[in-house]
Amino acid sequence: MVAVNTANRGKQPSLAQLRAFAAVSEHLHFRDAAAAIGMSQPALSGAVSALEEALGVQLLERTTRKVLLSPAGERLAVRAKAVLEAVGELLEEAEAVRAPFTGVLRLGVIPTVAPYLLPSVLRLVHERYPELDLQVHEEQTSSLLEGLSAGRLDLLLLAVPSTRTSSRWYPQAPGVTELPLFDEDFVLVTHGDHWLGGREDIPRDALKELPLLLLDEGHCLRDQALDICREAGRTEGAPVTTTAAGLSTLVQLVAGGLGVTLLPRTAVQVETGRSPALATGYFADPAPARRIALAMRTGAARQGEFEQFAGALREALGDLPVRVLHDGGPTASAAPPAASAGAAAG
Repeated sequence: MVAVNTANRGKQPSLAQLRAFAAVSEHLHFRDAAAAIGMSQPALSGAVSALEEALGVQLLERTTRKVLLSPAGERLAVRAKAVLEAVGELLEEAEAVRAPFTGVLRLGVIPTVAPYLLPSVLRLVHERYPELDLQVHEEQTSSLLEGLSAGRLDLLLLAVPSTRTSSRWYPQAPGVTELPLFDEDFVLVTHGDHWLGGREDIPRDALKELPLLLLDEGHCLRDQALDICREAGRTEGAPVTTTAAGLSTLVQLVAGGLGVTLLPRTAVQVETGRSPALATGYFADPAPARRIALAMRTGAARQGEFEQFAGALREALGDLPVRVLHDGGPTASAAPPAASAGAAAG
């Protein structure tokens, strides 16, 4: 009989003690239990005795012939096994977290990027990162930045200013690090019989008097278009009588003869291919453009992983009409008619 010292009650048992007790409770034999967990028999016996002292209960009934579980031992053996299983699961989860491109990645995307970039993103994840659980959230810029700051989102795919000056459409977001992906030109979309349709040398000042159709308030692309028009000399108070919730509706309004609009190059093929009544025109150098980047929290635990993801995504954009940014400088991955970096930020 083991004398239990109740003065030691409240001590924390160690994992080694729990493993020793779980092995003995399974084999009911010290030698077999010690062999099963790779422990010497004296060490195993000492670990079980130390556990009994720590818990303040007798776990085993020891005789010269056999080992039996006490009533308390029978109850606590179940708990000990559950604790060890939980610790094993914890270690497995930690191993999974240490492995890059596994687990959940909550990606936020703005609506004027999602339909045109997501095919490349999803293909990349499927082919190169099959263990990554990608969850996509389409929201406007301000909501995405709030979600990133609050930890609701891990990574954003959005338009950012190409300079560090403040912007009305890109809220000041301290603690955000951007990984630029590419620059893309804006294209003028008109009705098929418009005098600017099909041109490749449109001057920016042509935007001064055109009936421009825009997205609703809250879309960064709306404010980008207005910035471009202001730079072209369009008066601040020029009326905007018609707006749309999405680019598809905007383009259909143009096809109906209500005005013209600006589309990013990545959206042109998808949006204008639906209607033969549309024409596109390209601006003379330097064409207005926007910059697309990944954004993450500064100092994010997965920063290295996100930087690798950005590099892989740049490589995957070769078929798009954009200027991929490598090492801080643009590299042409396609040859759009007006292939120059624009002064307007994304």
